[in-house]
Amino acid sequence: MTPVSFEFFPPKTDEQRQQLDRTVARLAAWRPSFASVTFGAGGSTLSYTPETVSRLRANGLDAIPHVSCMGGSREEIRSLLLLYRALGCRRLVALRGDLPSGMVRAGDFRYAAELVEFIRAEHGDGFRIEVACYPEVHPQASDALADLHHFRTKVEAGADSAITQYFFNADAYFRFVEAARSIGVDTPIVPGIMPIANFSQLRRFSEQCGAEIPRWLLKRMQAYGDDADSIRELAADFVADLCRRLVAGGAPELHFYTLNLARPTHQVLARLAGEIVAEPIASERSAD
Repeated sequence: MTPVSFEFFPPKTDEQRQQLDRTVARLAAWRPSFASVTFGAGGSTLSYTPETVSRLRANGLDAIPHVSCMGGSREEIRSLLLLYRALGCRRLVALRGDLPSGMVRAGDFRYAAELVEFIRAEHGDGFRIEVACYPEVHPQASDALADLHHFRTKVEAGADSAITQYFFNADAYFRFVEAARSIGVDTPIVPGIMPIANFSQLRRFSEQCGAEIPRWLLKRMQAYGDDADSIRELAADFVADLCRRLVAGGAPELHFYTLNLARPTHQVLARLAGEIVAEPIASERSAD
Protein backbone atom coordinates (compact mmCIF):
# COMPACT_ATOMS: atom_id res chain seq x y z
CA MET A 1 0.00 0.00 0.00
CA THR A 2 1.13 3.54 -0.73
CA PRO A 3 2.21 5.62 2.30
CA VAL A 4 0.37 8.87 2.97
CA SER A 5 1.45 12.00 4.82
CA PHE A 6 -0.26 15.25 5.75
CA GLU A 7 0.51 18.94 5.97
CA PHE A 8 -0.99 21.17 8.67
CA PHE A 9 -0.55 24.85 9.42
CA PRO A 10 0.06 26.12 12.96
CA PRO A 11 -3.02 27.59 14.65
CA LYS A 12 -2.91 31.05 16.23
CA THR A 13 -6.19 31.11 18.18
CA ASP A 14 -7.95 28.74 20.56
CA GLU A 15 -10.64 28.13 17.96
CA GLN A 16 -8.04 27.19 15.37
CA ARG A 17 -6.31 24.88 17.87
CA GLN A 18 -9.58 23.08 18.54
CA GLN A 19 -10.15 22.73 14.79
CA LEU A 20 -6.68 21.27 14.32
CA ASP A 21 -7.16 18.86 17.22
CA ARG A 22 -10.40 17.57 15.68
CA THR A 23 -8.76 17.20 12.27
CA VAL A 24 -5.72 15.38 13.63
CA ALA A 25 -7.90 13.02 15.69
CA ARG A 26 -9.74 11.94 12.53
CA LEU A 27 -6.86 11.85 10.05
CA ALA A 28 -4.49 10.03 12.42
CA ALA A 29 -6.57 6.90 11.74
CA TRP A 30 -4.96 6.79 8.28
CA ARG A 31 -1.54 6.16 9.89
CA PRO A 32 0.45 8.88 8.12
CA SER A 33 4.18 8.34 7.72
CA PHE A 34 4.64 11.90 8.98
CA ALA A 35 2.80 15.19 9.40
CA SER A 36 4.55 18.38 8.32
CA VAL A 37 3.85 21.75 9.92
CA THR A 38 4.23 24.89 7.85
CA PHE A 39 6.42 27.81 8.83
CA GLY A 40 4.54 30.09 11.20
CA ALA A 41 1.11 31.37 10.30
CA GLY A 42 1.58 33.08 6.96
CA GLY A 43 5.29 33.16 7.77
CA SER A 44 4.73 35.74 10.49
CA THR A 45 6.56 34.17 13.41
CA LEU A 46 9.22 31.66 14.37
CA SER A 47 7.30 30.34 17.38
CA TYR A 48 4.03 28.84 16.15
CA THR A 49 5.63 26.01 14.21
CA PRO A 50 7.65 24.52 17.12
CA GLU A 51 4.61 24.74 19.39
CA THR A 52 2.48 22.83 16.88
CA VAL A 53 5.17 20.25 16.17
CA SER A 54 5.46 19.58 19.90
CA ARG A 55 1.68 19.36 20.26
CA LEU A 56 1.31 16.86 17.40
CA ARG A 57 4.24 14.74 18.53
CA ALA A 58 2.70 14.53 21.98
CA ASN A 59 -0.38 13.09 20.28
CA GLY A 60 1.57 10.33 18.57
CA LEU A 61 2.26 11.80 15.13
CA ASP A 62 5.74 12.01 13.65
CA ALA A 63 5.37 15.77 13.23
CA ILE A 64 8.14 17.51 11.31
CA PRO A 65 8.71 21.24 10.79
CA HIS A 66 9.02 23.43 7.77
CA VAL A 67 12.15 25.55 8.15
CA SER A 68 12.25 28.68 6.01
CA CYS A 69 15.10 30.95 4.93
CA MET A 70 12.93 34.02 5.21
CA GLY A 71 12.90 36.18 8.31
CA GLY A 72 15.37 34.06 10.26
CA SER A 73 18.99 34.80 11.03
CA ARG A 74 21.66 32.13 11.01
CA GLU A 75 21.58 32.02 14.81
CA GLU A 76 17.78 31.83 14.97
CA ILE A 77 17.74 28.92 12.55
CA ARG A 78 20.58 27.23 14.43
CA SER A 79 18.54 27.49 17.64
CA LEU A 80 15.44 26.17 15.88
CA LEU A 81 17.31 23.13 14.60
CA LEU A 82 18.57 22.35 18.10
CA LEU A 83 15.03 22.71 19.44
CA TYR A 84 13.67 20.33 16.84
CA ARG A 85 16.37 17.79 17.66
CA ALA A 86 15.39 18.07 21.32
CA LEU A 87 11.75 17.47 20.38
CA GLY A 88 12.76 14.24 18.64
CA CYS A 89 12.47 15.44 15.04
CA ARG A 90 14.75 13.63 12.63
CA ARG A 91 13.18 14.99 9.48
CA LEU A 92 12.27 18.46 8.21
CA VAL A 93 11.20 20.41 5.15
CA ALA A 94 13.68 23.10 4.06
CA LEU A 95 12.18 25.93 2.01
CA ARG A 96 13.02 29.38 0.79
CA GLY A 97 9.56 30.55 1.86
CA ASP A 98 7.94 33.96 1.62
CA LEU A 99 9.08 37.09 3.41
CA PRO A 100 7.24 37.31 6.74
CA SER A 101 4.49 39.91 7.00
CA GLY A 102 5.81 43.33 7.98
CA MET A 103 9.48 42.50 7.36
CA VAL A 104 11.51 44.31 4.72
CA ARG A 105 14.53 42.03 4.44
CA ALA A 106 15.12 38.35 4.08
CA GLY A 107 17.09 36.29 6.54
CA ASP A 108 20.72 35.23 6.24
CA PHE A 109 19.93 32.65 3.55
CA ARG A 110 18.59 33.67 0.16
CA TYR A 111 17.78 30.26 -1.28
CA ALA A 112 16.69 26.86 -0.03
CA ALA A 113 19.92 25.28 -1.28
CA GLU A 114 21.89 27.51 1.10
CA LEU A 115 19.63 26.44 3.96
CA VAL A 116 20.08 22.77 3.08
CA GLU A 117 23.87 23.23 3.05
CA PHE A 118 23.72 24.90 6.47
CA ILE A 119 21.62 22.10 7.96
CA ARG A 120 24.01 19.49 6.63
CA ALA A 121 27.03 21.41 7.97
CA GLU A 122 25.43 21.76 11.40
CA HIS A 123 23.87 18.30 11.79
CA GLY A 124 25.34 15.97 9.18
CA ASP A 125 22.83 13.21 8.57
CA GLY A 126 20.89 14.05 11.73
CA PHE A 127 17.90 15.19 9.67
CA ARG A 128 16.24 13.74 6.62
CA ILE A 129 15.72 16.85 4.49
CA GLU A 130 12.73 17.35 2.21
CA VAL A 131 12.66 20.20 -0.29
CA ALA A 132 9.98 21.62 -2.58
CA CYS A 133 9.68 21.27 -6.35
CA TYR A 134 7.23 22.50 -8.96
CA PRO A 135 5.89 20.23 -11.72
CA GLU A 136 4.18 23.22 -13.35
CA VAL A 137 7.18 25.54 -12.76
CA HIS A 138 7.70 27.92 -9.85
CA PRO A 139 5.71 31.12 -10.52
CA GLN A 140 8.86 33.23 -10.07
CA ALA A 141 11.12 31.08 -12.25
CA SER A 142 12.46 32.57 -15.47
CA ASP A 143 11.71 29.34 -17.34
CA ALA A 144 11.11 25.63 -16.79
CA LEU A 145 14.74 24.60 -17.40
CA ALA A 146 16.08 27.12 -14.90
CA ASP A 147 13.55 25.94 -12.35
CA LEU A 148 14.60 22.34 -12.90
CA HIS A 149 18.25 23.21 -12.35
CA HIS A 150 17.37 25.09 -9.14
CA PHE A 151 15.79 21.86 -7.93
CA ARG A 152 18.93 19.90 -8.78
CA THR A 153 21.00 22.44 -6.82
CA LYS A 154 18.93 21.73 -3.71
CA VAL A 155 19.44 18.00 -4.13
CA GLU A 156 23.16 18.45 -4.66
CA ALA A 157 23.26 20.54 -1.48
CA GLY A 158 22.05 17.53 0.49
CA ALA A 159 18.28 17.09 0.12
CA ASP A 160 17.07 13.52 0.55
CA SER A 161 13.72 13.82 -1.21
CA ALA A 162 11.21 16.34 -2.51
CA ILE A 163 7.52 17.14 -2.17
CA THR A 164 5.84 18.87 -5.08
CA GLN A 165 3.56 21.85 -5.14
CA TYR A 166 0.03 20.60 -5.71
CA PHE A 167 -1.21 20.10 -9.25
CA PHE A 168 -4.22 18.57 -10.99
CA ASN A 169 -2.52 17.27 -14.12
CA ALA A 170 -0.81 13.92 -13.58
CA ASP A 171 1.12 14.28 -16.82
CA ALA A 172 2.81 17.40 -15.43
CA TYR A 173 4.16 15.28 -12.56
CA PHE A 174 5.33 12.47 -14.82
CA ARG A 175 7.06 14.88 -17.21
CA PHE A 176 8.76 16.63 -14.30
CA VAL A 177 10.03 13.38 -12.79
CA GLU A 178 11.33 12.27 -16.20
CA ALA A 179 13.08 15.62 -16.69
CA ALA A 180 14.63 15.46 -13.22
CA ARG A 181 15.92 11.95 -13.84
CA SER A 182 17.41 13.07 -17.18
CA ILE A 183 19.67 15.59 -15.38
CA GLY A 184 20.78 13.15 -12.71
CA VAL A 185 18.28 13.74 -9.89
CA ASP A 186 17.41 10.33 -8.46
CA THR A 187 15.84 11.31 -5.12
CA PRO A 188 12.20 10.39 -4.44
CA ILE A 189 9.72 12.99 -5.70
CA VAL A 190 6.46 12.83 -3.75
CA PRO A 191 3.37 14.42 -5.31
CA GLY A 192 1.59 17.02 -3.23
CA ILE A 193 -2.18 16.48 -3.28
CA MET A 194 -4.72 19.24 -2.67
CA PRO A 195 -8.18 17.91 -1.73
CA ILE A 196 -10.79 20.40 -2.89
CA ALA A 197 -12.72 21.97 -0.02
CA ASN A 198 -13.63 25.50 -1.08
CA PHE A 199 -13.53 25.95 -4.84
CA SER A 200 -13.37 29.76 -4.78
CA GLN A 201 -10.47 29.61 -2.35
CA LEU A 202 -8.76 26.99 -4.49
CA ARG A 203 -8.96 29.24 -7.54
CA ARG A 204 -7.23 32.03 -5.62
CA PHE A 205 -4.50 29.70 -4.31
CA SER A 206 -3.94 28.25 -7.76
CA GLU A 207 -3.56 31.65 -9.39
CA GLN A 208 -0.89 32.55 -6.84
CA CYS A 209 1.14 29.35 -7.09
CA GLY A 210 0.67 28.60 -10.79
CA ALA A 211 -1.32 25.35 -10.39
CA GLU A 212 -3.56 24.87 -13.41
CA ILE A 213 -7.16 23.79 -12.78
CA PRO A 214 -8.55 21.76 -15.73
CA ARG A 215 -11.09 23.82 -17.65
CA TRP A 216 -13.67 21.04 -17.64
CA LEU A 217 -13.44 20.76 -13.85
CA LEU A 218 -13.79 24.51 -13.46
CA LYS A 219 -16.89 24.55 -15.67
CA ARG A 220 -18.43 21.55 -13.91
CA MET A 221 -17.92 23.15 -10.50
CA GLN A 222 -19.46 26.38 -11.73
CA ALA A 223 -22.44 24.47 -13.09
CA TYR A 224 -23.22 23.07 -9.65
CA GLY A 225 -23.60 26.58 -8.26
CA ASP A 226 -24.56 26.35 -4.58
CA ASP A 227 -24.98 22.57 -4.57
CA ALA A 228 -22.20 21.94 -2.02
CA ASP A 229 -22.81 18.19 -1.77
CA SER A 230 -22.41 17.64 -5.51
CA ILE A 231 -19.27 19.79 -5.55
CA ARG A 232 -17.74 17.76 -2.70
CA GLU A 233 -18.52 14.45 -4.39
CA LEU A 234 -17.13 15.55 -7.75
CA ALA A 235 -14.03 16.98 -6.07
CA ALA A 236 -13.33 13.82 -4.07
CA ASP A 237 -13.85 11.58 -7.11
CA PHE A 238 -11.55 13.74 -9.23
CA VAL A 239 -8.71 13.90 -6.67
CA ALA A 240 -9.01 10.17 -5.90
CA ASP A 241 -8.67 9.39 -9.63
CA LEU A 242 -5.62 11.65 -9.76
CA CYS A 243 -4.08 9.71 -6.86
CA ARG A 244 -4.75 6.39 -8.58
CA ARG A 245 -3.02 7.54 -11.74
CA LEU A 246 -0.03 8.91 -9.83
CA VAL A 247 0.47 5.70 -7.88
CA ALA A 248 0.06 3.59 -11.02
CA GLY A 249 2.76 5.73 -12.62
CA GLY A 250 5.22 5.17 -9.78
CA ALA A 251 4.59 7.91 -7.19
CA PRO A 252 6.28 6.71 -3.96
CA GLU A 253 3.89 8.42 -1.51
CA LEU A 254 0.95 10.84 -1.41
CA HIS A 255 1.33 14.05 0.60
CA PHE A 256 -1.98 15.77 1.37
CA TYR A 257 -2.31 19.52 1.93
CA THR A 258 -5.13 19.37 4.46
CA LEU A 259 -5.63 23.10 5.20
CA ASN A 260 -6.40 21.77 8.72
CA LEU A 261 -9.68 20.25 7.50
CA ALA A 262 -10.47 16.56 7.92
CA ARG A 263 -13.38 15.96 5.55
CA PRO A 264 -11.85 16.73 2.12
CA THR A 265 -8.76 14.57 2.72
CA HIS A 266 -10.80 11.85 4.42
CA GLN A 267 -13.26 11.66 1.51
CA VAL A 268 -10.43 11.14 -0.97
CA LEU A 269 -8.71 8.51 1.17
CA ALA A 270 -11.98 6.68 1.80
CA ARG A 271 -12.27 6.16 -1.97
CA LEU A 272 -8.75 4.71 -2.05
CA ALA A 273 -8.88 2.57 1.12
CA GLY A 274 -7.93 -1.04 0.56
CA GLU A 275 -7.05 -0.21 -3.05
CA ILE A 276 -3.88 1.90 -2.99
CA VAL A 277 -3.80 3.04 0.66
CA ALA A 278 -4.30 1.05 3.83
CA GLU A 279 -7.67 0.94 5.56
CA PRO A 280 -7.94 3.39 8.48
CA ILE A 281 -7.50 2.08 12.01
CA ALA A 282 -10.86 3.38 13.21
CA SER A 283 -13.96 1.57 12.02
CA GLU A 284 -15.97 4.80 11.85
CA ARG A 285 -15.08 6.93 8.87
CA SER A 286 -16.98 10.11 9.61
CA ALA A 287 -15.18 13.44 9.35
CA ASP A 288 -15.94 17.13 9.51
